[in-house]
Amino acid sequence: MHLNSDLIFRSLAEGIFLLDETGRITTCNPAASAITGYDATEIEAKPFYAIGEGQDDPIKYRYELDQALKKKKFVVEGWKMRKDHTRYWAETSYSPVFDESGHLTGYCVLLRDINEQKKREFDLLESEERYRLMVEAIRDYSIFMLDPDGNVMTWNDGGTFIHGYSESEILGKHFSVFYLSADLIDEKPKKKLQIASESGSYREEGWRVKKGGSLFWASVVLTALFNDRNMLIGYSKVTRDLTHRLKDEEILRQSEARYRSLVEQVGDYGIFMLDTKGRIISWNEGARRIKGYSAEDVIGKYFSIFYPEEDILNGKPAWELKVARSTGKYEEEGWRLRKDGSRFWASIVITAVYDTESRLSGFSKVTRDLTERKMSEQALQESSDKYRQLAEELSVTNGELSSVNRELEQFTAIVSHDLKEPVRTVRSFLHLMDQHLDQQKFDLLKASIGKGILAAQRMHDLIDNLLHYSQISKIGLERQKLKVANVIGEAIQNLNDAIEQSGAHIRVDSDVPFIYGDRVQLVQLFQNLLANALKFTNGSTPEVQVKSWMEDGSVRFVVHDNGIGISPQNLEKIFEIFRRLHFSDQYQGNGVGLAVCKKVVERHRGKIWAESVQGNGASFHIVLPKI
Repeated sequence: MHLNSDLIFRSLAEGIFLLDETGRITTCNPAASAITGYDATEIEAKPFYAIGEGQDDPIKYRYELDQALKKKKFVVEGWKMRKDHTRYWAETSYSPVFDESGHLTGYCVLLRDINEQKKREFDLLESEERYRLMVEAIRDYSIFMLDPDGNVMTWNDGGTFIHGYSESEILGKHFSVFYLSADLIDEKPKKKLQIASESGSYREEGWRVKKGGSLFWASVVLTALFNDRNMLIGYSKVTRDLTHRLKDEEILRQSEARYRSLVEQVGDYGIFMLDTKGRIISWNEGARRIKGYSAEDVIGKYFSIFYPEEDILNGKPAWELKVARSTGKYEEEGWRLRKDGSRFWASIVITAVYDTESRLSGFSKVTRDLTERKMSEQALQESSDKYRQLAEELSVTNGELSSVNRELEQFTAIVSHDLKEPVRTVRSFLHLMDQHLDQQKFDLLKASIGKGILAAQRMHDLIDNLLHYSQISKIGLERQKLKVANVIGEAIQNLNDAIEQSGAHIRVDSDVPFIYGDRVQLVQLFQNLLANALKFTNGSTPEVQVKSWMEDGSVRFVVHDNGIGISPQNLEKIFEIFRRLHFSDQYQGNGVGLAVCKKVVERHRGKIWAESVQGNGASFHIVLPKI
């Protein structure tokens, strides 16, 4: 069983937008309209970033498309705006689309509303982050967790400040490293854990050992931690340095090494250092000029203050540090914020900095303001887009003018021949009647008068059809939702006399319930096609078939007769105005009906063509957009 691709497209719960190669929307599915609040007709031909009244911007949008083309897929999350101005958190996935020859034809954009999911994540992260930041930011106390055996499981800045160990150095090691040799011989660490597990906690003051071997007088609180089944899961340990000693020489040496490494790696840009947690520990003049903050404003703060809200909610600052730590460097371009809240487009380089023992001591961050350059590139791109659009419009206009010119040439030929012919006929019969009067042949007058009236009527019909054809393009389309059965039924009702006279049977087989368009013109379209089919049906059982079905998002109609058919060289000519392939005494008509059909279909942004095998009937195919 084959699934209809259009049915799948329209049934998907995720919003799908199809873009052309410039990033403008060509169509979208119902789920996309439900998420954004916009109908497909409202956003057609607009760039995707314009949905939501400028919530996004062209520079970021172009960057995202470029990344999608480069990586074959690009996923971003962030706030977007619905038509009713409500915000929602969206996951947007861009995928380039290529034709069979590998040329870019556009993009497929998958849009998901993950507002509720993100809210739960935000609430959990906010709760966890508050606690983590609270503990990690405390510098006057060393606060860390031990497993039931006394091995260090977590570490905060206070631990580094007081004990001298970085997180990477101490995690997994036994807490006995903080005790004097005499205490170790006496198994004091083991005894303190036992006391805490039995009584719930243990407090004391005494000498402890820093990383370099120096001593400090410490206030210690060791607390046993139990789970909901009253099983011991570890200990919390809080230590305070009561000696008020300065940082030891090793910490000072690390600070000097970080500064020296920073100077060696960067040029004349905004540069500053981060510690291993991402807090700012140095600031330069370039950073002050670009971001607007003084050193006093930012020292000690987490570097996420320079990031837009969406990046912070996405956890982007922490992720950048993670990439820099694992690969050595992180580079990107994106929006950043100045102190006054204004945005600038920045080139970012974050480099992991290591000490002489290959231990991570922090990060250097280099920022360059590219706003002016990006604005110039965007202006150039917009100018190029406008030029291309103008060229396309001129091409369309030139085509329309060429079509009008051909119609004028045809009209001139018609005036010189088709309209003059009945005038000549009327004039000839008037001369003949004058001769009859002179010769008193009154019995011959009636026949001449009748033939003259027929010629005058033929000229009247030609003029009426010409006026009708010329008015089609001038009357505005009244687009509305129409039942296909009603449109075809009205056309058949208008042809009742012709159907009875021909004895033909009209069979309608439609799988399409509705179509959007102008009722009067669509009825005229099918009425003309059916009248043409009735004219050329033959055989003992003349029959006309009308079929319709959905095809690639459009509606396909076919009107087929079992008549004399059309020769291959005439399949295109039949849509020319006043083009007749047969003499009027063989098949009546003036060559306007099919020309009117072509005009109506083109006004509805569709296509019409004929297929036939001469002597075996003809089929007229019409493809119209459903909406």
